[in-house]
Amino acid sequence: MSPSDTASFPVPYEWGVKPDPAAVPPARRLIAEIVRFWNVPFSDDALRDVELCASEVIANAMEHTNARCRVTIRWTGVRLRVEVADSSLQLPDPNAAQDSATGGRGLLLVAGLAHSWGWQPAGAGKVVWFEVAADQLVTGDSRLAVLVNAAQVQTERLAHSA
Repeated sequence: MSPSDTASFPVPYEWGVKPDPAAVPPARRLIAEIVRFWNVPFSDDALRDVELCASEVIANAMEHTNARCRVTIRWTGVRLRVEVADSSLQLPDPNAAQDSATGGRGLLLVAGLAHSWGWQPAGAGKVVWFEVAADQLVTGDSRLAVLVNAAQVQTERLAHSA
């Protein structure tokens, strides 16, 4: 029995993710499975973007807390919202990666591919969220620009640190 067998539209679905990088791919796949179960009108490309954004936000929660995070997804009929709650007080910052870092550019992708994203305080931590509207997929030149921008930021930071 799959966890999505118990999901019901439009009630949000929520679960904990253990602090292990190997837990990110199953969490990402579960999100896609639930979106399909709910019959959210996303193309395969849009669903891949949701999975990519979810991977980045979940991985960030693990990296900054080394503790379980809580993932919640909900469909409003217009937008899919993915929330990741963690116990870190460190605020998400798409520009925080050190110049020599090989990672840390994921929030640039989230900012570019999601319709909107942000964070809010929650207890002794925070919730980082993003929303994707079914009819507002980033495609073509706009999508390419998002991907190139994230790569350029990395290249520029590496060049400045050399």
